[in-house]
Amino acid sequence: MSADGRTVNDVISFLQTCQGAESQERIKFYDGWAETYEQDHSILHYRAPNQAVDFLMENFSGRPEEVQVLDVACGSGLVAKLMIELGFKHFVGVDGSQGMLDQAAKTGFYKELRLALLGTDPLPAQTGVFDLVMIVGALRQGFVPVSVIRELCLAAKPGGYVCMSRNCLESEAANEYKVSLEAELQLMEEEGLWSHVNTKVTEKYMIDVYNCCDDVQNDKYTHGAKYLYRKSLQ
Repeated sequence: MSADGRTVNDVISFLQTCQGAESQERIKFYDGWAETYEQDHSILHYRAPNQAVDFLMENFSGRPEEVQVLDVACGSGLVAKLMIELGFKHFVGVDGSQGMLDQAAKTGFYKELRLALLGTDPLPAQTGVFDLVMIVGALRQGFVPVSVIRELCLAAKPGGYVCMSRNCLESEAANEYKVSLEAELQLMEEEGLWSHVNTKVTEKYMIDVYNCCDDVQNDKYTHGAKYLYRKSLQ
């Protein structure tokens, strides 16, 4: 329960009002959710940002203070907050919700924030500029389409990294998305666009909002998958 009395079930009920929404309706939902987004994710034990940053640091050997980071689907800035604590300093954020970008702006972490609905609008990033491209939580059916993966790769510098994290939901649509995503990752590797660094599946990504029980201690959790690729030098 949060300080204002909101429970897991309150947040789940709220999220389910957006289930199946079209893109523009979902953007309005996120605009309206922005102010309580971080609080509600805490209630849902949302560990994706922590897990993604931990995964990155297990496999990354660069100098954080020199790294130019593109934070895609940045939301309110949860990933950047964790990375700043590790010495990263240079962030550009992209999100489809102006409300979320307004929250991210309050953090002071980003030198620039850009509005774009991924999959509809092109990724607003120059080609070959970023040492590291991060996307956490948005790679799922109805949110960011698999086609965007190539845009993430294009934004990275030769030799730069693309770190991706997704929620492994148990549904037919989610399984279809997983198959398409991983087929695209492999195809891009076969095309010589990048090389695979590591993949990791972690438990307790967040409370499963579609299969949650009343007792928080016994709630079912989803697991998450992390992928790290390095862009080819040529």
